[in-house]
Amino acid sequence: MKRRLFVKASLVTGSLAAGIAPIVSKASKKDQMGKKSGGEYYELRVYTLKNSEQQKLVEDYFQNAAIPALNKLGSKNIGVFTEQQPEGQSKIYVIIPYNSVEDFINVSDKLANDATYQSAGDAYLNAPATAPAYERIQSSFLKAFAGMPKLQAPPNKSRIFELRRYESASEAAGKKKIKMFNDIGEIAIFKRVGLTPVFFGETLIGEMRPNLTYMLTFDDMEEHDKNWKAFGGDPEWNRIKAIPEYADAKIVSNITRTFLVPASFSQI
Repeated sequence: MKRRLFVKASLVTGSLAAGIAPIVSKASKKDQMGKKSGGEYYELRVYTLKNSEQQKLVEDYFQNAAIPALNKLGSKNIGVFTEQQPEGQSKIYVIIPYNSVEDFINVSDKLANDATYQSAGDAYLNAPATAPAYERIQSSFLKAFAGMPKLQAPPNKSRIFELRRYESASEAAGKKKIKMFNDIGEIAIFKRVGLTPVFFGETLIGEMRPNLTYMLTFDDMEEHDKNWKAFGGDPEWNRIKAIPEYADAKIVSNITRTFLVPASFSQI
């Protein structure tokens, strides 16, 4: 396959990788390789689709080509999801963990040289302009929170997922909310009341910055509602949110939530 076609259809877009480059140049070598902090990085992809044929192309691509190839390169626990209650054709959400920024940047070239991946993903990678595999991809790059440096995949059983994005009015406010999770105890409260986290990430590159994004999982909506109610009534949470500098009005300007269900082959 011609190089220019691969770059166009690559799992990692050139512009996103270019945007990450300054992060690499500023990081120490140990931090680049994930040996210092031990924290992961995540690519969060959202595929906008026109019809069920596109959905099948994207799902087949991840099941048969992308997930096996990325697993070989060290990216484990790759999640592929559809919307629980889509308005029209469902979008596809994908979360891909990386052990370092360097792993993320190098993945494009490594996939280009993987003949098995190229063959298995051909229908997606070389979909013609008259019948594209998707309408558009929206991609964000996230850094795992220090308080939860690794993605934690739940047991493989029937469940739902809630993806939440917290936007802030300024970078300083966004950092304050992250501190609330990492250092003031919000993650610990989540776990105690049954708000089971899968990952937490600070968005380094993506839309609606500054923001943080995290994913929770539940057996069903009944458990979701019960556990969020428990969180809202938790004495420690109410003590924390009453601290003036951590008031939501000061550090969170908008919350977006999306309910997701995993594809049959999803590793999360």
